[in-house]
Amino acid sequence: MRTSASVLHLDLDAFFASVEQRDKPSLRGRPVIVGGVGGRGVVATASYEARVFGVRSAMPTSEARRLAPHAAYLSGRFDAYRQSSHIVMELLRTLSPVVEQLSIDEAFVDLAGAGVDTTSAVALADLGQWIRAEVVRLTGGLTASVGIGSSKFIAKVASELAKPDGLRVVEPGTERATIAPLPARAIPGIGPATMDKLARLGVRTVDDLAELSVGELTREVGSWGPTLHDLARGIDERAVVPERETKSISVEDTFETDLTDRRALDAVATRDAAVVAGRVVRAGLFARTISIKVRTADFVTWTRSRTLSGGTDSAERIARVAGDLLDAVDLSRGVRLLGVGVSNFVIAAQEELFDAGGDDAEVTGGPVGVEESPQVVRRPVTGWLPGQDVEHDTWGRGWVWGSGHGRVTVRFETRVTGIGPVRSFAGDDPALRRPEALPDLPGSASPEVDERVDRE
Repeated sequence: MRTSASVLHLDLDAFFASVEQRDKPSLRGRPVIVGGVGGRGVVATASYEARVFGVRSAMPTSEARRLAPHAAYLSGRFDAYRQSSHIVMELLRTLSPVVEQLSIDEAFVDLAGAGVDTTSAVALADLGQWIRAEVVRLTGGLTASVGIGSSKFIAKVASELAKPDGLRVVEPGTERATIAPLPARAIPGIGPATMDKLARLGVRTVDDLAELSVGELTREVGSWGPTLHDLARGIDERAVVPERETKSISVEDTFETDLTDRRALDAVATRDAAVVAGRVVRAGLFARTISIKVRTADFVTWTRSRTLSGGTDSAERIARVAGDLLDAVDLSRGVRLLGVGVSNFVIAAQEELFDAGGDDAEVTGGPVGVEESPQVVRRPVTGWLPGQDVEHDTWGRGWVWGSGHGRVTVRFETRVTGIGPVRSFAGDDPALRRPEALPDLPGSASPEVDERVDRE
């Protein structure tokens, strides 16, 4: 356990919605919901104005529309989100070479050796406020919540307690008192199923959890028990790791006798999908590509894969796609080996949530070592999506306010223009197009940031 508060956690506030409000002046101060706008859409991020109505991330968009019918519902603009994320992550790397990016809007920073007195709460608070001010300046107005503590867990809790747009420093020695009154669900990894088990033991708060013995926890949650016992006491020995890249996660089964029964193979694929999904969830990842590996009785190995429109960590979806991929392989000769795997990870869960109504899927595969033209099936998203950037020959730059019946309505405004006018056009108007590049932000013009002379 570190003896000083040398771990910083930064979380950009309502990130996707905040980027939209920054770039669309008419939406500032209004409820904004970003995510899938189709019938199967899911909320990726809701602005704080929308959360007042009960809208939350991962909620079906249909339910959000019922709760907040007058909110602005926008599809995602990942180029804009990545632009701002890159600026913030580069800022953090000016503080320390040890930055662990968790997602597009969240990161840990190891402050040891970063030129700040981590034994001084005043110096740490000063550093945290400087970071938050730089985020605002470099991103053109986005805000961040910052937590600083003696471990990753404590720093993460501190940033949650600081939300929105705040700072919290947890001094060494106060960790347990800080987390004791929090709900037990505040500990990463405790989901509904685990919480149900703990509730049977009378656990409601982190303090309740801390009073249980290692043996009691191990009996309820298995090998995770000792780690959970430590976390409930504010003990977390995990290091900040600058590289978290995982290339793929897979499970394979080799059978004693060759299988030809499709139902038996489906059962194996479903079981393996559950194992793979569990590993994906524990790694905090979301996979876009799902693949199978099949070795037949004549020792020919086949691979098939499908790339989805967004990342998933769902065992059901992985199993369903794996089953579909099995349909493309001749199983009549018998199967010696079956594997299910995922890859092509995305760093933000939300990319899975932007469902416009169907998978933009790519299916490829064939026998390993045998040349074969890949089969490709694509269903591209067409038309104008709400919130999308557009540019007009006469009116300049704006965003899609709405579309349908061959028409598109655009509000012409940008981050720096103020609220702009609304105009409608034919959907195929040749003067209207998608812009080729994003406008620069203050932090994108140069990799350098202002040095603060008193940071030492």
